[in-house]
Amino acid sequence: MGNAFWIDQDFDRDRDGRYAVHVRKNLAEFEFGDIAPVRFACAAWRLATPPSLSPGYVRWDRRILEAACVRNTWDGTLNARVRLVSPLPEELTRSRTWWRDRGWQGWPETFGQYVEPTQQDLARSPFLRATLLVEVPVPLADLPPEPEGPHDAVEQSAERALVVLVRELNDLINPILAQLP
Repeated sequence: MGNAFWIDQDFDRDRDGRYAVHVRKNLAEFEFGDIAPVRFACAAWRLATPPSLSPGYVRWDRRILEAACVRNTWDGTLNARVRLVSPLPEELTRSRTWWRDRGWQGWPETFGQYVEPTQQDLARSPFLRATLLVEVPVPLADLPPEPEGPHDAVEQSAERALVVLVRELNDLINPILAQLP
């Protein structure tokens, strides 16, 4: 099994460093002057993932529907919020009496990727799609310090923050994905 998250450096390199260009074009997304690296890391993540950059500079396993890094409003620490495709709970699969031949559908897939059903799909069939929401604190120890301003190697700091975030998220999410089909 591969990692839950990875940085697609080959795709980026083939497109002349599009993430660094994207960061430079979106410097307004960053707030400078904070002693903690959290806001900066969250902005770097946002700019590296869809919908800001599509396909993302940071990619993820097909069972991950969305992944966000957010600042905890209680103490300012970094939290990750990851939504995963999950099988139905055992209580629902033990018996299908509730199913009653209504044509229930699970997660639609397109080219192996889990997708939300279209409005047309929802008009034809009922859907029951299970997800897991993982909300977890992310260690800050290896995150680079927030640059002092927009001319302080923002692109390199953003890429370093992503390397750390991807590593930490893989440590947290890989064991969960390993247990899912």
